[in-house]
Amino acid sequence: AGQPGPEVVIVPLVFGLIFVVGLLGNSLVMLVIGRVKPSGGARPLSPTNIFIVNLSVADLLFLLFCVPLHATIYSLPEWVFGAFLCKFGHFFTTASMLVSILTLVAMSVDRYIAVVRSKSSACVRSRRNALAGLCVIWTLSLLCSVPVAQNYVLTSHSSAPNKTFCWEAGLGASRRAYKVSILLLGFILPLLLISCCYIRVLCHLHKKMKNMSKRSELSKRKTVQTILLVVTGFTICWMPHHIIVMWVEFGTYPLNDATFALRIVSHCLSYGNSCINPILYAFLSENFRKACRQVFARHLLFTPPADGRVVRFRMDNFSTTHSSTNI
Repeated sequence: AGQPGPEVVIVPLVFGLIFVVGLLGNSLVMLVIGRVKPSGGARPLSPTNIFIVNLSVADLLFLLFCVPLHATIYSLPEWVFGAFLCKFGHFFTTASMLVSILTLVAMSVDRYIAVVRSKSSACVRSRRNALAGLCVIWTLSLLCSVPVAQNYVLTSHSSAPNKTFCWEAGLGASRRAYKVSILLLGFILPLLLISCCYIRVLCHLHKKMKNMSKRSELSKRKTVQTILLVVTGFTICWMPHHIIVMWVEFGTYPLNDATFALRIVSHCLSYGNSCINPILYAFLSENFRKACRQVFARHLLFTPPADGRVVRFRMDNFSTTHSSTNI
């Protein structure tokens, strides 16, 4: 207890920046993928594009439903949004995290099949299978997040008996088992599977490099590089959160200024994951930047490219060429 600290202002400002950048960035990704057609007009959404749109949808929903609510934890003296939003906000935070990491797993498996098992990729890497995979991902994520909604309740504290707080109830072995399950399902096992997929992909590319054209080699490497950076961003953003959760459950988490600051940083990092992917696409993909210019030229009356070429945008292929490279 005491006078409010600088976090009362700083944290809502950081969350506000995350909200604005994430809202604009993820909306732009969905707009570009939806508006820019592949050359020839066939297959408007590849499996990789479907997964990327799903990441953006999950991030947008998280930004809209969770970030504004949780920003008030540091700026308001009590929870003012009622029992339903207390439960739903934390429920969807967990669900969004699981959807994101499981979608990254799906993208990694998709890359593995496209590069290493290319002979059988045509029948496996279909829109139908990608959409079926997303149905499984969302169903599993929502079901696994139900205990979070059950455990969060409105309560008071002895130091502030007239105020209401949104707090996680439940103690003992069942809560610890659930926390460990989420750590395994939502962090450790997915990262191990992703690592295995990309180790195989990189080994395969190294072996086949001599028989591959420079354009195809560059395309495949850029695709792997981009998705690896997205996975790295997810790991960095969510690892402090999982460390603190395990520390609280299995150790003695000290309550002091340093650990309070660590908790704030972990919140900002985990929520910031919802806005970094569009930034990675923009920096790494020349085609993404060209596709953005094409969309703005078409809808905001900018001057189109002088040569009249239509920029082909496929997130399968992060090359800077205009030619089709199927992988």
